[in-house]
Amino acid sequence: MWSRALAPVRPLDAPRGRATEWDASWPLPRALTSAGRARRLVTAQLSAWALADLAETAELLVSEVVTNALRHTRGPLRLNLRVRDSRLTCEVEDTESAGPLRSVVDADAEGGRGTDLLDLLADAWGSTETPTGKTIWFELRAAAAPAAVGATGSGHATR
Repeated sequence: MWSRALAPVRPLDAPRGRATEWDASWPLPRALTSAGRARRLVTAQLSAWALADLAETAELLVSEVVTNALRHTRGPLRLNLRVRDSRLTCEVEDTESAGPLRSVVDADAEGGRGTDLLDLLADAWGSTETPTGKTIWFELRAAAAPAAVGATGSGHATR
């Protein structure tokens, strides 16, 4: 059961902080539609940042991380995107402190390959414990640093 004692310093049901040109953040509800919503938010934001070449891989990995958070944690979630130089960092914050577990799966199993996907497709990934749970993150490198964008690059989108 969700407890107010577990409430994060910055609630996960709100954006992480004030969005900048190269940072975006959205709360995600605990709903079956959240993985799809996260994919749409990532695709739209990467397009606004002129990083559409990363969209397919970022969509797949964000979908995997959000789905795992929905399956294995309780409480609110938050999706964060950040671009620095030519690196895109995607984060999913939740209120569970336990990190991802690697498992050996049968060839015909329907799940259990999330860490394998991260290993294969992300340039780097990890889990960081936070005072209120953890953040699963991954990085993707763009072919080149994106050009400056206008106000459409800020987060807090509500689709």
